[in-house]
Amino acid sequence: MSKYNYGGQAVIEGVMMRGKRFWAIAVRKANKDITVKEGPVQSIADKYPILGKPFIRGSVNLVESLIFGMKSLTYAANEYAEEEEEELSTKELVFTFVIAILLTIGLFIMLPAFIIRNIQAAVNNNFLLNLVEGLIKIAFFILYILGISLMKDIQRVFQYHGAEHCTINCYEAGEELVVENVQKYSTIHARCGTNFLLITFFTSVFIFTFFGRPPFLLRVLIHVAILPIVAGLSYEIIRKAGQDNPHPFFSWIAAPGMALQKLTTRRPDDDQVQVAIEALKAVLVRDKSNLQEQKIKQFPTSDQS
Repeated sequence: MSKYNYGGQAVIEGVMMRGKRFWAIAVRKANKDITVKEGPVQSIADKYPILGKPFIRGSVNLVESLIFGMKSLTYAANEYAEEEEEELSTKELVFTFVIAILLTIGLFIMLPAFIIRNIQAAVNNNFLLNLVEGLIKIAFFILYILGISLMKDIQRVFQYHGAEHCTINCYEAGEELVVENVQKYSTIHARCGTNFLLITFFTSVFIFTFFGRPPFLLRVLIHVAILPIVAGLSYEIIRKAGQDNPHPFFSWIAAPGMALQKLTTRRPDDDQVQVAIEALKAVLVRDKSNLQEQKIKQFPTSDQS
């Protein structure tokens, strides 16, 4: 199993780490104890393998990550406050997901399209017009990040985001997962979701060029319709960029997102790093155990046959 399959997400006073088969959420509770919850990774692609194929898996992974991310945030918030955990119902998940999608469409598709409608007469080249639209989206995203970064709670989430990256960087470098080692590593990582978002903006610029300059409403509908294509292509790009010794092209295309992570991550303290280590160690132990079980099933010993 490749050691590069691991990724994660910052949550309220904690970190979620996800491997190929298992996930774990480590949270530092209000009493300073660290609690860890583990579970198997469940994807619809396991039931329908075609959904795990290149250029399709990107959209599937995005939706599943959003849903699991919401559940992880809810668990962490309850665990930190030492409240009884309440699972999000299907209705609550659907409602939250729909609201998130509508806000995303409004801020990053409809509003930029409205601005483009009012300036397109002054821009003759379609590619340049779409590039301007992409830059508007990026500007909105940066302003959004700068805005929420003023909140103290979000600053701590950004520190845990940094702890997640430092820990994964340390693991991928082959060093022992201890605080002293992890703190030596960068808070920047090529497979970060920040990278993914920025790459989707640029990918949409390229794809939308083929649609010319449709009127406002059609422009919005086309942008929504091509989201699965944009997500699929962007996911494959970020996978390539996150490989060991990637092709210079993928390193170059990931560079803006790497730079933008300076806004979405902060240098963590030792306590935050310890939480991230506990989460990753839990996943590594479960994945290793699962791999050994698979080997035993494939090649049983004489005592087990």
